[in-house]
Amino acid sequence: MLDMITVTSLTKTYGRNLIAVDDVSFTAATGRVTGFLGPNGAGKSTTLRIVVGLTPATSGTALIDGRRFTDLPNPGTEVGVLLDASAQHAGRTGREILTIVQRTMGMPRTRVEEMLELVSLTDEEADRRVRNYSLGMRQRLGIGAALLGDPHVLILDEPANGLDPAGIRWMRDLLRGYADRGGTVLLSSHLLHEIEVIADDLVVIGNGRIVAQGTKAELLASAGTVARTRDNAALAGALTRCGLTVTHSDGSVHTDATPEQVGEVALAAGLALTELRAADGAGLEEMFLELTADTSREGAAA
Repeated sequence: MLDMITVTSLTKTYGRNLIAVDDVSFTAATGRVTGFLGPNGAGKSTTLRIVVGLTPATSGTALIDGRRFTDLPNPGTEVGVLLDASAQHAGRTGREILTIVQRTMGMPRTRVEEMLELVSLTDEEADRRVRNYSLGMRQRLGIGAALLGDPHVLILDEPANGLDPAGIRWMRDLLRGYADRGGTVLLSSHLLHEIEVIADDLVVIGNGRIVAQGTKAELLASAGTVARTRDNAALAGALTRCGLTVTHSDGSVHTDATPEQVGEVALAAGLALTELRAADGAGLEEMFLELTADTSREGAAA
């Protein structure tokens, strides 16, 4: 399959003790949006920097269509990259930055105006120096630069940072359309609800290690059952006494048991259920917090 990103046994260590990325393996498939999720400090950005050749791996490989990014003859025409929107030259205008990208790649001059229109930067904004841009405007400019070479693969690190709700909706529609036309999108983010809407596949990382991966439907379906009664503590206790694990309780009881098991326990305990459903309707946030609870920076510190 063309334009697939393949990461295999990727490891990055600093010094003797710091393991930033620990034996990470995943793929981002053509025609799909792959969400790369994890708390701050989990290893997302380091992994992406290795994929695009900015950071050398200690071991393992990161390939795009079977090739390293650094071996691509004109990488911007094959892979669009946005890792840090704030890294743009503050003294240049947005139009100047896109023009430099256009000339470097050997693309037609018309691509600059096409990208400005695509990312909704007006002529006045395009001629403004980037130091006077908001973070959201820098994100739009960065996405324009990433798409200028008409690449088949997009690698974006937290591209929604600084965007207002309308901007996030615009970005979501842009990336969805890009993937539906056959592009490959690898999208790093901790904005869970946005990933839930757009992603086809999910890779969850915590403390440098992959803790879960699969299609969104697969991961959400494995998240257990959500139940609610007028006495959630009693329900949690009844489930625990039956040897079932209660994994979350916050206004409801979240357990890895099936809905049928929860219903039987509640009936035996004389508890009337006011809610009983598979946790896939509870959204991605609960699953994400559960999977990374022991591997997030805060959890590790605790």
